[in-house]
Amino acid sequence: VPGDFFLIIFDLSCFVWFIGYYILMDKEDTLTMKVYLVGGAVRDRLLNIPVYDRDWVVVGATADEMLAKGYQQVGKDFPVFLHPKSKEEYALARTEKKQGVGYHGFEVCFEPTVSLEEDLIRRDLTINAIAEDTDGNLIDPYAGQADLEQKLLRHVSLAFSEDPLRVLRVARFAARFHSHGFTIADETLVLMSQMVASGELENLTPERVWQEVVKALKTQTPSVFFKVLRQVGAIEVLFPELHQLIDVEQPKIHHPEGDVWIHSLMVLDASVLLSDDVSVRFSALVHDFGKGLTPKEYYPRHHGHEAAGVALVTAFCQRYRVSNELRNLAEKATEFHGLIHQALDKDGYPHFKPATYLKILTACLALKNQAFFENILTVCESDIKGRLGFEDKAYPQRQFWQKLAQACKQVDNQKILETGVKGAAVGVAIDKQRLVNIKAVLMEFDNV
Repeated sequence: VPGDFFLIIFDLSCFVWFIGYYILMDKEDTLTMKVYLVGGAVRDRLLNIPVYDRDWVVVGATADEMLAKGYQQVGKDFPVFLHPKSKEEYALARTEKKQGVGYHGFEVCFEPTVSLEEDLIRRDLTINAIAEDTDGNLIDPYAGQADLEQKLLRHVSLAFSEDPLRVLRVARFAARFHSHGFTIADETLVLMSQMVASGELENLTPERVWQEVVKALKTQTPSVFFKVLRQVGAIEVLFPELHQLIDVEQPKIHHPEGDVWIHSLMVLDASVLLSDDVSVRFSALVHDFGKGLTPKEYYPRHHGHEAAGVALVTAFCQRYRVSNELRNLAEKATEFHGLIHQALDKDGYPHFKPATYLKILTACLALKNQAFFENILTVCESDIKGRLGFEDKAYPQRQFWQKLAQACKQVDNQKILETGVKGAAVGVAIDKQRLVNIKAVLMEFDNV
């Protein structure tokens, strides 16, 4: 019995020692390894904007220590870890030294000796270089809070110029925070212009550029993104199809807002009020690319610009590896927006023959993919509302095309098959019945 007693005492001693050691080691980790909330989460909380994602920076730790604690390493360029439970991103504090061209040309150091201030100085904007410790204290070595109060987007240091992608990022932040009254600091605009002039933007990969475009399109004022890029000279470099719309005249009676560049950005912003679909917003932006090809002697008219613009949209999408979903909608909206507008004349009466309506409906996939066709109609409505003084103008063409599409779907295929038709004759018979249904819709206007 005494032996058992001493064994129990020994086991308890080992257990207590183990727990104490674990607590001590954990306490020592907290003394050497410090974790800070950084970036957008801190910024947005200070702006009273909902915070959806949180990023953390870890000072005084190694990759091995993070792995030993159960973090999962992700990322190739430098160690980023996912928290074992929250799956939020934890990055080791790092410094970067420019070694080559583009945004890949960096030598990265993520030793435990890297300080929080050294990590923050490499960030893009002062408002994104504010950290918060685990006690809720703010660490703001580069006056980010002052710029938040002044509503300024200002670069942290001259290291900003080493990453050409930041030109697009700042333009995107300008679009995102436009409604909050933010503007870009003059010295930052100068630096961005210098970066463009240096040719650094030409080293950006299509994927990275397109990622920024998509993020900009998701803001409430995406036009600001493109206006900023024009201001610093980046539009001509990255988006020549848009650049060539500048100063292209249009008929003032239909476009009192001015040139095609202004109109395209107004259409883009108008689409934001009608849809949160990126494909719709992108299509709204590019729908008039063809007007940039019109010889000046034909201004202000742009006959055939719709068909001419399709090849430009296709080339743009290929260059930036835009998804087929977005490309298909942009091509169709570009090609058919003029005809969709003309479905009703100025007095609100049908303008085309039944066969023309059916041809357009078929080409725009209205009879196969209703959602796709609705998106085309939304782009067309945005085109009308994206004009000075037309912002609240009704668009009866939408309801008219919806009615035609619905009428074409009211065809009993089984009944047609029972007549004995086979092969290609089945499709002919179905279209014949669709034309009958379209004529019935058009006759309603004769009875008004």
